[in-house]
Amino acid sequence: MRPVFEQISTGATCSFLVRRFEATQFWGSYHFHPEFELTLILKGEGQRYVGKHVANFEAGDLVLLGSNLPHCWKTLPTDDQQAVGAIVVQFGDDFWGSDFGSLPEMRPIKSLLEKAQAGLQIRGDSRQRIAEQMQQLVTQTALQRLLTLLDMLGELTGSEDVYPLDMAFPDYQHKPAETLRFQRVFAYLIDHFREDITLDDMAQVAHLSPTSFCRYIKTITQKTFVELLITFRLRYACQLLVHSELPIQQVAFESGFGDVPYFNKVFKKQQGRSPLAYRRSHQAG
Repeated sequence: MRPVFEQISTGATCSFLVRRFEATQFWGSYHFHPEFELTLILKGEGQRYVGKHVANFEAGDLVLLGSNLPHCWKTLPTDDQQAVGAIVVQFGDDFWGSDFGSLPEMRPIKSLLEKAQAGLQIRGDSRQRIAEQMQQLVTQTALQRLLTLLDMLGELTGSEDVYPLDMAFPDYQHKPAETLRFQRVFAYLIDHFREDITLDDMAQVAHLSPTSFCRYIKTITQKTFVELLITFRLRYACQLLVHSELPIQQVAFESGFGDVPYFNKVFKKQQGRSPLAYRRSHQAG
């Protein structure tokens, strides 16, 4: 599966888009768009994919994404009719107009947006303040929204609570063919990591020989294909251990591990404790 290009329309009455929604799950595929995106998770948990970075997310997660940076959120299966919620702000790099954007006072914000090409997670006190402002955006007038967005970006320019997610991704922005291959490979991994995918499968997706694919994936991730696949599966397993009551054996199978002893071994190696101990520690917390 290829990453999806998302066409965003702001309408005639505003220069950027603000949306709040609730749903049973995050439905978006691994996608990208020219607009920058500020996303606050209000409810739900699962995996967040930004570039080649994968991490678990939960309510309160806040990230700023750069232009054309592929991303998606994947939630755990649930019967809840409103299991997830988010506020999303999407804006172009010229939403304030070319003349206003060229003012010297705007240089710090332009620098922030350049850093956002790596994806930025916002934590700490800044996360709390930005989250409160994003809640206010939903009911504000168009002019108030514009001022609030500028204020939020200004807040982040001097914050020490901003952490890059994928420092290497901007390097691929200048190589269209490699960027497309990268996006195609990760879109396929995100959709199929729980299945029995092989090196030959991935090589075909990347349009490379198996040997060339091994070199390619090692170069861009510093991991072998097997190590990368295990990373995806273990992130998912951690979510199932914390947010479900599935037996350990079923967690292993649902995460893509066909062999339970092997699952226990690699889980303990990477997490420093067994799956059962991991579950108990989070239940106790």
